[in-house]
Amino acid sequence: MSQYKTEQESFWAGEFGNDYIERNRGNRLVAADTALFSKILFRASQPIESIIEFGANIGLNLQALNKLLPEAEFSAIEINSKAVEQLRTIDKVKVYASSILDFVPDYQRDFVLIKGVLIHINPDMLPVVYNLLHATSKRYICIVEYYNPTPVEVLYRGHAGKLFKRDFAGEMLDRFNGLRLVDYGFVYHRDSKFPQDDLNWFLLERHE
Repeated sequence: MSQYKTEQESFWAGEFGNDYIERNRGNRLVAADTALFSKILFRASQPIESIIEFGANIGLNLQALNKLLPEAEFSAIEINSKAVEQLRTIDKVKVYASSILDFVPDYQRDFVLIKGVLIHINPDMLPVVYNLLHATSKRYICIVEYYNPTPVEVLYRGHAGKLFKRDFAGEMLDRFNGLRLVDYGFVYHRDSKFPQDDLNWFLLERHE
């Protein structure tokens, strides 16, 4: 029996997750992420001294954020053991080698990031992840994902049941009355300088 609750977790912890690491690395990706997060952080009016990423893979997003906030404290949650090995080589990143669904928040961070991960979560488990994102956040939650106004499944590299698009940010805003939308945007895959994979970003803020 799998140690995981869902088939999607086993998928990313295994060979497909290993192959993903090799497809998604390099300075150009870090540069694009740095450009993206500079826009997002510009919209954050409160200081950000601690950051945690849910599903950090090998840490490209954290490397980009470190360029922008070099004094911040960084943490990462990651399910794939090979990615965890590489995360642990990055200075000052606290690594939780865990499925997101098994993560237990230990303290709140100023900025909680999830990028390209909610789309791969079993839809039945999204409420669990939403609760974790909210519980871990002291101030900001940043969601960067494929968007669709209604839930839809998309075949992912020939695999069914592995990619789901929906309005993740909207569902979180509906779920938590104390959240407000600060800003949002879109990054096109044909951007001439810093392309992303047609991603929508949303910056949410707790204001209880």
